Amino acid sequence: MGIVKVIEVIAHSKVSFDDAVQQAVAEASKSVRNIDSVYVKDMKCHVKDGKIDTYGVICKVSFRVE
Repeated sequence: MGIVKVIEVIAHSKVSFDDAVQQAVAEASKSVRNIDSVYVKDMKCHVKDGKIDTYGVICKVSFRVE
C-alpha cells in the first residue's frame, strides 16, 4: 500500500488564478517528487487602486512517498 503526503503551499500571480496554481506546482516540483494532485483550498485577490493587482491561492499538494 502506498503512502500519500500532503503539504500546503501559497502562490500568487499577476496574471490569473490558473497561473498562480501553475506556479505553486512548479515551485513545489523543485523539491517534491511524485506529485499526484493539487487541491485549491482558497483563492483571494489583492486590490490596488480599485483594480485586481495579484491573484493568490492556497493549495494542498499531494504526493506519493517512496
